[in-house]
Amino acid sequence: MSAKPILAAGLDAGSARTRCVIAVLEGDRFRFLGYGHAPSAGWVKGRIADPAAASESIRAAAEEAEHMAQATIETVVAGIGGLSVRGANVHGRWDLGRPREISQKDITRSMERAMRLQLAEDRMILQILPQDFAVDDHPGYHDPRGIVGSSLEASAHLLTASVAEHTNVVTAINRAHLSVDETVYEAVAACYASVLPEERKEGVALIDIGQHSTELICYYGESAQLAVSIRVCGDHFSRDLAHALRIPFEAAALVKEQFGGAISVGTAANSVVELPSAESQDPEDRELRVTREVPRRVVNEILESRAVELFDMVRTELARVGMQRAISTGVVITGGGALLPGLCDVAERVLECPARLGLAQGILDWPEEMNDPAWATVAGLSMYAARLHSKVDVEKQSVGLLGRILR
Repeated sequence: MSAKPILAAGLDAGSARTRCVIAVLEGDRFRFLGYGHAPSAGWVKGRIADPAAASESIRAAAEEAEHMAQATIETVVAGIGGLSVRGANVHGRWDLGRPREISQKDITRSMERAMRLQLAEDRMILQILPQDFAVDDHPGYHDPRGIVGSSLEASAHLLTASVAEHTNVVTAINRAHLSVDETVYEAVAACYASVLPEERKEGVALIDIGQHSTELICYYGESAQLAVSIRVCGDHFSRDLAHALRIPFEAAALVKEQFGGAISVGTAANSVVELPSAESQDPEDRELRVTREVPRRVVNEILESRAVELFDMVRTELARVGMQRAISTGVVITGGGALLPGLCDVAERVLECPARLGLAQGILDWPEEMNDPAWATVAGLSMYAARLHSKVDVEKQSVGLLGRILR
């Protein structure tokens, strides 16, 4: 008898665009059904300032996805990101009392010990990402069930978030008549969709470049070693152009999108960019306005400088946890900011490792127009929703917070 199809929906409520993907899990097949997206409203500097406006964007994206999928969704797995999310390595020890076989309950208790942190009032646990286990002080066990020992120590990477910002996102989704099954760190979701398990074993770093924040997660040997948000984001590239060229921010974003690149070397010397100017209500003023031009190489030099700064920050974070030379698979770049031409070349130069764009993998009937790094996060959220609703991890899900474990 075939398994009952499981409907799975992911929602990425970003500060620039809100995206929703609906898919279905049919046995071992995960198949795409529909997607929707809408411009985000109600966000200010990466935070929800107007829940009602944000809710309307969520509703519009979800309804478009439902219309395409010819299905109705009631719950979603939502992405959480931004500078409020922080990661830290934690450890928890559980003494078994006498030598015996380790069970799932022992693993649960050791992980619960690891989560016993004194959090500030405005902080909450978002996710716990297991690293490995030590049995009788001997580390390196990925799954210690069945191993005989008298003590078990769990090592994990714990992600915490701002209670207020997390509540605002969930509230906005609820106001769109959807409930939230789970919230997942956006970089974790993007990595889940665009990086294969064997690539994580060899060491990989994923950089998710959004409009108002950049998230970094690093895996080695299937374990998360680092999760951190970086202040340099997509907006900084546009603002650099706006300040240097003295044009409006919207015009700078247009120049970046249509003419910009992260590599200045090789730009033709005679290539110029006509700068958009602010519209005037006076027809005579529009006629007298002189069109300004700037060498395209200047535009690219400005963008390249900011790209180098971004990857310098990434290199510093990787070095902080001893992972700078351990990412054999290289760097995967996702998010809307990953679309800047030449960004992977700068990443390879600064980080001294391979770099590629991250695209969703493993979803049947995935549309060609969505082969875009901006869709990696919401694809991962839908995949995690399918996993959450399936019976594969019933035992883990039954222990509450440990259901948030995502390797």
